[in-house]
Amino acid sequence: MSHARPEFPEGRPRRFRATVHGTVFGGRDRLLLEVAVGDALRLVADPPGAAAPGVWVHLASGEPVGHLPPEICAWLWPWLSAGGRARAVAVHVGDPGEASW
Repeated sequence: MSHARPEFPEGRPRRFRATVHGTVFGGRDRLLLEVAVGDALRLVADPPGAAAPGVWVHLASGEPVGHLPPEICAWLWPWLSAGGRARAVAVHVGDPGEASW
């Protein structure tokens, strides 16, 4: 059985840089100490039904460190939820106390 991937959203960049929001909440700031430039990260879409569905950034271990900005989630979430796959790599890691919203 073949599983076709959904078409990538037209007019959206296939490669982009984004900040990760919410890193200072829920003890996630401690996880930033485990992230280095070049580390692979996972992008995980919220399950369907969320009021404002987001895309979360997780460490390779599965721990969530924060989420992508809402303007990116608005187009990336539907695509990921339909079976799209994306890769993420850390290109800058700030101080754990740095504001993340």
